[in-house]
Amino acid sequence: MPCLSAIPKLRFLSAWFCPYAHRATIALEHHAGRVEYEWVEALGWEQRRDENNVTGSGKEWWYHWKADELKRCNPSALVPTLIPLDNEGNPDETKSVYESLITIDYIDAIAKAPTENLRLVPTNPYLAAKCRYWADKVNRECCSPYYGVLVRTDENERRDNFNKLIVGLKAFSKEIEKNGSDNTFLGGGRLSNVDIALMPWAWRFYVFEHYRGPDYAIPYDDPGLYAYKSWCDHIFSSESVKRTLPDKPQYLEHIRKYADSSARSKVANAVRRGAAAHELDDDKDTY
Repeated sequence: MPCLSAIPKLRFLSAWFCPYAHRATIALEHHAGRVEYEWVEALGWEQRRDENNVTGSGKEWWYHWKADELKRCNPSALVPTLIPLDNEGNPDETKSVYESLITIDYIDAIAKAPTENLRLVPTNPYLAAKCRYWADKVNRECCSPYYGVLVRTDENERRDNFNKLIVGLKAFSKEIEKNGSDNTFLGGGRLSNVDIALMPWAWRFYVFEHYRGPDYAIPYDDPGLYAYKSWCDHIFSSESVKRTLPDKPQYLEHIRKYADSSARSKVANAVRRGAAAHELDDDKDTY
């Protein structure tokens, strides 16, 4: 009998609250049984002492703590970071994979799904190129503005980011209508890297209304977002997706750090200096 290939195993450096890491989690759960992984909570928060009492509370803002393993395996020390394990369970840190959209592709490639419908990146070269284009587009237009709404302190700047986000969601909604589907980007209920690129933020948009008021609620009754609303209803009914979703009250408490501008993460610092979240710079945006 031919020898069956061993199931790929990964060490998954993650953080429960991070939507970028959430992308990799969804891909891993989609390929459950084809890829195995060990979850490692490798990034978190700590409120440091303010020796000069700048804040008047004796404490400073919230900073990230990062596991040594994360700092070794990712030059930016960001999650998600994937480290392959050998047959004995030893990590090969020289082959770590990072950047959230890239981790989706990587997981999909090593999973070797038995049918096309289970692949997150189509084998058809045109469809693969289209999906990669749209995954990047929703990352820039529907995900990055999320942080502008929360981190920026000027109301006009917040509103500008929210309006950009809605424009991005309408473009996505129009595209899935054009593809002949209102349930997934490729249609037929098939999950793709485009869907996964947007899903973690789509789940989190409820925080706008909580921290910025009713004028920042996603207008699901807008005809330009009907397909997007149907997409949400379908996507978040999937059992493999449900088990990845963070608890809403717990996440609200976490994201308060961004809403009150006390978070000093790389993404928050990039947005604070006027860049988009996807334009963070390791040299300028430390922590």
